[in-house]
Amino acid sequence: MAEAQSEATDRVDPLDGDPRLEPFFGTSWPAVLGFHDLLVSQGELRGLVGPRELSRLWERHLLNSAAVVPFLPRGGRIIDLGSGAGLPGIVVAAMLPDAEVVLLEPMERRTTWLSEVAEQLGLDNVVVRRGRAQDEHGRLVGAAVTVRAVASLDKLYRMAMPLLQAGGSLLALKGSKAEDEIEAAKHVGRKLGAGVASVVDAPTIEGVEVTRVVRVVREAVPGVR
Repeated sequence: MAEAQSEATDRVDPLDGDPRLEPFFGTSWPAVLGFHDLLVSQGELRGLVGPRELSRLWERHLLNSAAVVPFLPRGGRIIDLGSGAGLPGIVVAAMLPDAEVVLLEPMERRTTWLSEVAEQLGLDNVVVRRGRAQDEHGRLVGAAVTVRAVASLDKLYRMAMPLLQAGGSLLALKGSKAEDEIEAAKHVGRKLGAGVASVVDAPTIEGVEVTRVVRVVREAVPGVR
């Protein structure tokens, strides 16, 4: 009995019902709340989120995803690399309805989920594409690329830089080792036309851990003058 009660407690998100969430998300609140509810009801069942993540969906996943939005263009094309369960891509699409948000994901079961979510939430600005970043080089280009929990920065440069137009930005949600990754990847980035990477602290609501965003502008397209 005690074990069952402990498990039930572990699934309670302390931010559920927090009155600060709706004003933070503004007009995107109905879609973001709907996405949250879909993750709660189907995320674990469909292998998209682990059972321990259900108690921290708001802080660790949804608010964390929303933190990148202030650094994104209001319109144009945003490519979410390795979208997975839709974090940050679905949240970005909900908060930036004037942008085309391409959710690029190689796994079929995840692209099926992403298409269902976009349809159920009425996110007409979402385009779901099945494939790897490397498959889209030379075919898909955007003003920004978002990425979360996919790979180290040196690998991300190789994946993401060819997807960016000159002047476009790579925005990677990273943790405490962001500076170390920047240092380790600087030579690769330079070869691919990346500018100097910076780490930006992106707060959401009080009491929630600040999200760290690595921001890199593609200053030049190699071979083009």
